[in-house]
Amino acid sequence: MSAPFYRPLLVLVAWLAAGAALAVAATHHQSAGAGSINPGAFRSAIVIDAASGQVLFEDRADVQSPPASVTKLMTFYIVEQKLKEGTLTLATPVTITAVAAHTGGSRVWLVDKEQITVEELLYALMVHSANDAAVALAIQVAGSKEAFTDLMNLKARELGLHHTDFHSPHGLPPGKGQEPDLSTARDLALLARKLIAETDVLKYSATRHRQFRHQNGKVIELDTHNHLLGVVPGCDGLKTGYYREAGFSLVATVQRGGRRIIAVILGSPERELRDTVTTQLIERGFAALPPLVAPAANALPATSPASAATIAGPPTPAPKAAAAPAGDATAPRLIPVESETPQPAAGTDATVHLDISGTKK
Repeated sequence: MSAPFYRPLLVLVAWLAAGAALAVAATHHQSAGAGSINPGAFRSAIVIDAASGQVLFEDRADVQSPPASVTKLMTFYIVEQKLKEGTLTLATPVTITAVAAHTGGSRVWLVDKEQITVEELLYALMVHSANDAAVALAIQVAGSKEAFTDLMNLKARELGLHHTDFHSPHGLPPGKGQEPDLSTARDLALLARKLIAETDVLKYSATRHRQFRHQNGKVIELDTHNHLLGVVPGCDGLKTGYYREAGFSLVATVQRGGRRIIAVILGSPERELRDTVTTQLIERGFAALPPLVAPAANALPATSPASAATIAGPPTPAPKAAAAPAGDATAPRLIPVESETPQPAAGTDATVHLDISGTKK
């Protein structure tokens, strides 16, 4: 056999061998990544591509857990719907009721009968996770907390949140005879995706510090509870949550290079662990994103006879990139760990700017 004849065969064999080696290396890398996720870090977790909804990682994503203050994402969504309908504006003054003013936990110390605009209450809700702001908005929208939670559950059904039940606008632990708010990582990822696509939630959730001014001139300093802001590159939301039985939860979103992912963790036993593992899942999510298909260098867009005449006219916006195709993502089945983190006491001194429960989230 002559050299010119078998040389292409040798090249083909070498190419196939190299491809097999790369496949083995990629499989080993994926297994190593899976093993690095702490099995006791959460009860429910998921990572999705915000553009397509493709699942990039999941583990017990449909297990119900109390979302705690992550519940406020639905509160925000309902208020945003009213803003779109025109029944509210950001400048609408909200008269604070005694029910709102006496709500405990993380709060901005609203005063009975004072007036605060919807916009300022939304910042208090999303930056400081203020429970009194959540109740004030709920009563403004629906007349009572109970009527507002009916709206929350109706919207949850409309959005396809099949394993979510709301019983409050704030996510505080239930009182005697009350039921807890319940959701799953998958449901909350879907809610987060809708919020990012349809509202200006990132304007609020990306805010790390803001002043809240009362009608009497008193100023409260608001600091975000999301410790990934300013630490994880591209992070601009969304919401934290905590109480003892619920554990530490977080819905995080990060945008890099024009692509965005959403990571959700529910029921972590420690705040630092929650933040560390969420950061790991964010990096894992970006690594798992399928590459965008670049257009051929010499390809021209197809045009109809009618549109061809407009080519020489004013420039038109570039078309949006097609959504990445859905793919399979597998994750190990891990054993959930119940949180034993002590419940922080709610602040009662009206002169204190940040109560203890707020700083834990």
